[in-house]
Amino acid sequence: MTDVIASVMRTDYLTLDTEMPIRQAAGLLHANGQEAAPVVDAAGTLVGILTQKDCFRPAMMASYYRQWRGTVGDQMSSPVKIIEADSDIVAAAEMFLSEPHRAFPVLRSGQIIGLLRREDVLGRLLELG
Repeated sequence: MTDVIASVMRTDYLTLDTEMPIRQAAGLLHANGQEAAPVVDAAGTLVGILTQKDCFRPAMMASYYRQWRGTVGDQMSSPVKIIEADSDIVAAAEMFLSEPHRAFPVLRSGQIIGLLRREDVLGRLLELG
């Protein structure tokens, strides 16, 4: 099995910046059906990842106090677990088995080029087997 993850990763994905209000980011994740979104700086460098799970605490606080507070930078996970674009499908499957994450940013030469979702890897494994 020599498929590389670049063949199944998503290249159309949402990116966020650290200063975006968390309410706006949570809404974008939900509206776009994404479990997570990479957080990048002005140069496009990966600085974190925001997951739906990261949005739960501010959402719960907003339900109590009727006010959303904070930014993506306040809630994002950092450092980020990443996977290299030339990694194979089996390596990706092993990462998903050992980590609780549903998505990993895909990097090539230090630059983010895609997002690999757990369901994409499972779908490819089903095709292969």
